[in-house]
Amino acid sequence: MESTDHLLAEAQRFGYVEAGGVWLRPVFAQPARQIGLVKESDEASLCYFAQRFALLHTKVDTLLAKMAASENKGSFLMKALHLREQLLSYDGLGDFVELHRRLTEVDETIAVTVAHNREKNLATKLGFIKEAETLSESVEWISAGEKVKDLRQGWLKTGPVDKAQADELEARFQNAIQVFFDRRKAFQSDKKAMSSRVQTRYRDLILQAENLKNSDQFETTSRQLKLLQQAWREVNGTLPKKLASELWTRFRAANNHFFERLKVHIATQQVVGSPGAPASAEELLARKRALAERAEALMNVPPQEAIHQAKALQAEWKQVGTVRGDESDRIWQRFMVACDKIFELSALEYHLRKRAGGEPPASAPSERARFRATTLRELLKDDHQELETLRDNLDKLSPSAANDAFREMLQTKIRSFERKIRTKNDLIALFSQQAQAAG
Repeated sequence: MESTDHLLAEAQRFGYVEAGGVWLRPVFAQPARQIGLVKESDEASLCYFAQRFALLHTKVDTLLAKMAASENKGSFLMKALHLREQLLSYDGLGDFVELHRRLTEVDETIAVTVAHNREKNLATKLGFIKEAETLSESVEWISAGEKVKDLRQGWLKTGPVDKAQADELEARFQNAIQVFFDRRKAFQSDKKAMSSRVQTRYRDLILQAENLKNSDQFETTSRQLKLLQQAWREVNGTLPKKLASELWTRFRAANNHFFERLKVHIATQQVVGSPGAPASAEELLARKRALAERAEALMNVPPQEAIHQAKALQAEWKQVGTVRGDESDRIWQRFMVACDKIFELSALEYHLRKRAGGEPPASAPSERARFRATTLRELLKDDHQELETLRDNLDKLSPSAANDAFREMLQTKIRSFERKIRTKNDLIALFSQQAQAAG
């Protein structure tokens, strides 16, 4: 009974019955309006429309409770606005002004929240744009490409900003990442074209070497092949490992074929001479010159294989015989320097394999060359210290004849370290040139 009385009191507070109709009193600067007809009795009709208002009130309470419990209050904004619009035409009797006030407060609160969120979104998107514009100039194509993808995902997940700024920000961001992708595409095209040029150059050198491998003009062809070997080193191109190995194998095979024929030719010339007559000085020089050229060509062979071939060439050198003169000395110097480089390269690779941590990964030939030059400089310090110690010991050695054997041993070691130092310096210069050319 009390409930009905309360409903009737609320209904009479906000409405009335007149001429068989139920009327809502003036509200929202609107005149009184008829919201229904009296059916059973005045009281029952007024209570009915008070109950309808109660349902609307419950609906508003439920919406506001959900909104208060949610972190994303903006998602309820349209429902709140729709309910507020309903208040102007809803057929019920109750305190519409109070409901309107509550929904308006929520609207204003959400508007503040939305504005705050849009400021945060603006700061986030400006950060994305700044990072994208920085990455647009990067040449770290793999890592930068992954970062750009992450930026794209972050951009899509970030909420909206003020509409007046949205288009400009979107254009800046998309332009920055497009610049990166355009540059990466151009780089890949250039890389592909460069790889094609390198491959073409190597194949041209292989063809030239294969055309010369059966030549009988041994002196001339030896010089020509030496020039081809130098040209091969100067290409200094980067190709897939398997392809590079295949091309080098073909080039090396053509060179080896010729120099094996040269060895046979020199041996045949010696045999066909007068019985028992030694080979001429020119023939011996030719053989030694060929050995020097083969030793120099080992710079293009992997160190572990090159060192075995260098030792074999040294054994061959001893069997050639002795030739006097400046030309012979120059050829010997060439041969010795070439072999020294092979032995030092082999020692360097062994050192790199055994050192703590090993060789750091390098993505470019220039980096590998710089790393080897730096490592050789470190090893040079030990060589210089050892050389100074040997020289100091020699200076302090008594001139007594009893020390002659020890003195000779020291002098031999000193000469050996001087050669090691010269060779390391030559290799440092070579690696530095390679790094500069590849960089």
